[in-house]
Amino acid sequence: MLLALQIVILLGAIVLGARMGSIAIGFAGGLGVLLLGLTGMKVTADDIPFDVIGIIMCVIAAISAMQLAGGMDYLVQLAERFLRRNPSRVTLYAPIVTWLMTVLAGTGHTAFSTLPVIVEVAKEGNVRPSRPLSVAVIASQMAIVASPISAAVVFMAATLEPLGVGYLQLLAVMIPATFLAIFPTAWLANRLGKNLRDDPEYQRRVEAGLVSHPAPASEYVAPKGAKASVLIFVIAIVLVMAYATLISDQVGLIANPTIPRNEAIMAIMLAAAAAILLVTRSSAAEILNTQVFRSGMSASVCVLGVAWLGTTFINHYIAQIQDISGGVLTSQPWLLAVVLFFAASLLYSQAATAKALIPAALAIGVSPLTAVAAFPAVSALFVLPTYPTLLAAVEMDDTGSTRIGKYVFDHPFILPGVVCIAVAVILGYALGAIVI
Repeated sequence: MLLALQIVILLGAIVLGARMGSIAIGFAGGLGVLLLGLTGMKVTADDIPFDVIGIIMCVIAAISAMQLAGGMDYLVQLAERFLRRNPSRVTLYAPIVTWLMTVLAGTGHTAFSTLPVIVEVAKEGNVRPSRPLSVAVIASQMAIVASPISAAVVFMAATLEPLGVGYLQLLAVMIPATFLAIFPTAWLANRLGKNLRDDPEYQRRVEAGLVSHPAPASEYVAPKGAKASVLIFVIAIVLVMAYATLISDQVGLIANPTIPRNEAIMAIMLAAAAAILLVTRSSAAEILNTQVFRSGMSASVCVLGVAWLGTTFINHYIAQIQDISGGVLTSQPWLLAVVLFFAASLLYSQAATAKALIPAALAIGVSPLTAVAAFPAVSALFVLPTYPTLLAAVEMDDTGSTRIGKYVFDHPFILPGVVCIAVAVILGYALGAIVI
């Protein structure tokens, strides 16, 4: 009876947070932790993913400084030029752009700035905007598990390294697996839904004057310091990868480092933010007003709440989970990807999902190869149509082609998302067998 009550609290907090949206997901997670504690479940600060939250905050700080200096606008302009080269192929080009930007930035919030461009280019090429938007949003979520500086990757590497899977090995599997998964997903998306001119909702909106004409390419002049801010940020990423490699057990050029990997990532990112402010002479106070900073700090609170909630519940019942699931996952290892998929759809965070479930899966006896291959499944943030980038795509598409149906799950992101994750997991197994 107590277990049933605690499951109700767990799921209730997650559903409440999803319905309230935004930063309230983290608030509801904290409420769930409090209620679980009142039922007798042990609550400790050890269950809070402070390392994950710290990395997210520091990376967001560096990106926010770059955005303030004009670096994000400069990158968006480069993306726009690339997309406008062939508007009819925007369904393929758009996810490549959002995937690359997320891999470099370590956060999917960079996709916000490219979504309006994708809509305009799609209309210019007479392409149903839901097609490129759906794959672009999915690609930005998938790219988190391939980013050298994302909290999910850093946590995963730290967890697997004692088992013989290093940081570079993880990236060597995830980068090609998630990138190659874009292509079949884009091919599928191009065949979903009616062509734009045949869509009744589009026709209705055109007649009502609700659809704007495709905007021409913007005349953009990079402000002073924009390119420098991008260069500083890229150098910081290179330093992170180099340092993580040098201190890894596989390379071991620096034994007993004075600064561990997680702490080094945070320090390098904060140093990069400071360097951007000094070089571009930007106002530090203005960083607090940038869109990336607001979204990123909201994400940090969300991770704190939901990861604390999920980890508290799982750690309390870890012995029972091992007894029930150990044999099943050992004989059917692909089920780990299914478990991660459904957990991520509720926890709304790749890092939080990995933090909550990957250590438990490894404790049960799941092999490191299986854990790596299933890792892309933590990107299933699209199942419920409440994730910020997904909602932004719906709102920015004035043609009405990107819309949420009556039954919650009947939206244009669900099928491309499932296919992209399935392909990435399969490729993860194939590449992991070679690399690991």
